[in-house]
Amino acid sequence: MAKSKKNSWVLWSKDELKLLRRLFPKVRAREIADQIGRPVTAVRQKAYGMGLKTEKYRYWLANDVEMLKKLYPDENVRSIADKLGRALSSVSYKARSIGLKKADKYPPWSRQEEGLLKKLYPGNSLRDIASQMGRSVQAIANRAHKLGIKKRKPYTVWSRKELNLLKQLYPSRKAQEVADQIGRSIPAVRLKIFKLGLKKRKQKTKS
Repeated sequence: MAKSKKNSWVLWSKDELKLLRRLFPKVRAREIADQIGRPVTAVRQKAYGMGLKTEKYRYWLANDVEMLKKLYPDENVRSIADKLGRALSSVSYKARSIGLKKADKYPPWSRQEEGLLKKLYPGNSLRDIASQMGRSVQAIANRAHKLGIKKRKPYTVWSRKELNLLKQLYPSRKAQEVADQIGRSIPAVRLKIFKLGLKKRKQKTKS
C-alpha cells in the first residue's frame, strides 16, 4: 500500500490494483482512497485508466439528492462526484434534470486542483482536463494562463527517465495507464511506443 497521500504518481502495487478492482464502483472513491492511502483524484484516474466504470443505472437515494442540492451551487462537479461516489456525467445529468443551477461566482481553486492542473495541462487537451476536473474549458484555460502553465511542444525530447519508465510499464499496462504515469498524452505515448518497437508481454497459456 502507498504510505503517503502526497504523491499520486507513485506506481501502483499489485495489491492496490487488486483492491481497486474489487471495490470500485461498489464502494465510494473517497472510501477506497482512505483504504489505499492515495488521493481521491488518483483513485478515480486509475479506475478510469483501467476501464473500470461507475454503475450506469445506480438509483439516486433521497439523501444523495439532498446532498447534491446542497453542494451543487457552490462546489465544482468533480468534488461533488467524489463525495457521492458517482461519475461526473451522472452528477451533471441529475443536476440538470432537477433544475439545479450554479451560483454566480464559481468556487475558488484549491491547491490540490492547481497541482493537478499543472500535471495535466502540458500534455492533455483542454476538454479532457475539463472533464477530469469538473470545470469548464474556459475556466481551465483562464486558470492555466493565470498560473503561467504552458502546453508541451509536440516534439519535446523524451528524457531518459521517461523512456525507461515507458519500457518498464508498456509490456503489461494499457497506453492510458502509461500516459497517466509518465504525464504525457496518449497519442505521444503511442507514437513513442511505435518508434521504439515495443511489444506487449505475451500471456502464458495454460497447458
